Amino acid sequence: MGADKAYDVTQFVHDLRDRSVTPHIAIDGRLSKAGKRRKTAIDGRTTRHAGYDISQRCRKRIEEVFGWIKSSAGSGKVKVRVDAAFTLALAAYNLIRLPKLLGAAA
Repeated sequence: MGADKAYDVTQFVHDLRDRSVTPHIAIDGRLSKAGKRRKTAIDGRTTRHAGYDISQRCRKRIEEVFGWIKSSAGSGKVKVRVDAAFTLALAAYNLIRLPKLLGAAA
């Protein structure tokens, strides 16, 4: 299961492992108020596999789309997603990406 760093909590990761689900959660490496690195619940059982790195790269690509929609498409202040507005913003994002994608295919 993939999730962002807010889910890097010991109990949540433990519950996933009890259900035989591998947690592909982003590691929350922030510094605490005391200046120490925050303890992560994700250990070497997960991070040693190539699949973890792949899932984190895919997650980043997906998050970039939502970040673009919030910043450039002006949907950052919208509290409720309106289907038509969200679909239009995704279509605009795809139109912006299109030249890059066509260039990569050539």
